[in-house]
Amino acid sequence: MSEKAPTTKKKHNRLKILGCVVAVVAALGVGFWVWHTTPGFCGTLCHDSMSEYLVSYDQASDSEGVDKWGNAVADTDAMLAVTHKAANLACLDCHVPTLGQQVGEVVTQVSGNYEMPLDEVGVEELMKNSGNGTGMGDGFCLKSGCHDGTRSDLTALTADLPFNPHDWHHDDIECSDCHKSHRASVLYCTECHEEAAAVLPDGWVTYEAGMQIREAA
Repeated sequence: MSEKAPTTKKKHNRLKILGCVVAVVAALGVGFWVWHTTPGFCGTLCHDSMSEYLVSYDQASDSEGVDKWGNAVADTDAMLAVTHKAANLACLDCHVPTLGQQVGEVVTQVSGNYEMPLDEVGVEELMKNSGNGTGMGDGFCLKSGCHDGTRSDLTALTADLPFNPHDWHHDDIECSDCHKSHRASVLYCTECHEEAAAVLPDGWVTYEAGMQIREAA
């Protein structure tokens, strides 16, 4: 019995070491998974393509700031990235990537085969990636847990304005045509209705100004 005791003790030590290794690996894995859902992950591992987006997200609410191109924005609340951060939302709460998209992004990042800034993602693509189907934003922006309500609710909410931007008489207009995440939001109505400029929210720009900013960038 006394001769076998050291062997048993060694086995116990190995099990303890193995248990510690497994615990450390598991903790690192969980930590990495949590980190990968944060904006900091996007700006660290994908710094070449995502740094400008992280800058726009990290800005203080209701203040002067810059967009993803570095252009001045009179009020940062004109960018959804800032207002959603104030609501404790992170990138992946809206940008839900598919596995294929993630693999493609890694390949693109490593190869450097992309232009800056990246193409804007409309609400229809966000819906498709998140599994909410397709459409003009009703099933994404207006879903339960986000902006609960209907288009009719939005119309009523802004009905007292001299020009109601939520009149919805154009069925092909989606939420992201006006509401931008990493640049000043654009009042799309001003493309045709000059009088709509009278209801321009703080920091927002007209359709013409928005096009000039994009072309200059």
